[in-house]
Amino acid sequence: MAMNSLKDVYIDQIQDLYSACKQSIEATTALGQATEDKELGEAMAAGSAGIADGMQKLEQICSDHGVNPDGEFCKGMEGLVKEAHAHALDEEFGDSDVRDAMIITQYQRMVHYALAGYGCLVAFANRLKLDGDAAILQECLDQTYDGDRHMTEIATKGGVNAAAA
Repeated sequence: MAMNSLKDVYIDQIQDLYSACKQSIEATTALGQATEDKELGEAMAAGSAGIADGMQKLEQICSDHGVNPDGEFCKGMEGLVKEAHAHALDEEFGDSDVRDAMIITQYQRMVHYALAGYGCLVAFANRLKLDGDAAILQECLDQTYDGDRHMTEIATKGGVNAAAA
């Protein structure tokens, strides 16, 4: 598809983010299953549920615009997922607390991709005066920020990083 307007960019980026979510949900689930820390495991499960919720919302927006959400393949998330596998799942760890610290690191890298994606989409939807889309995407952005902050709290205040040290 030729990019001739902001609307074209908007649709392309919705499809890219949908692909990113599809790839990251599998990795997030696997990361969650590899955790030892109970609070971290619960947060990872909530992260997977949040990704699934975001995907449903992106599907609805695509449907409203008459496009297939599977129109793109996100190579950026493909790389982040490979990194998560290499550094947190396939790597050998002598200590489960150290693995948990790495799981948080890899998960947050994937989340930050989603934050950038949702942030851009909110800005595009606002500029295009797609108020309904903007509200839905803002909700996804806010939930993603909340999940990211919670993960930081688990690492720093919850004790994962202290235990890993």
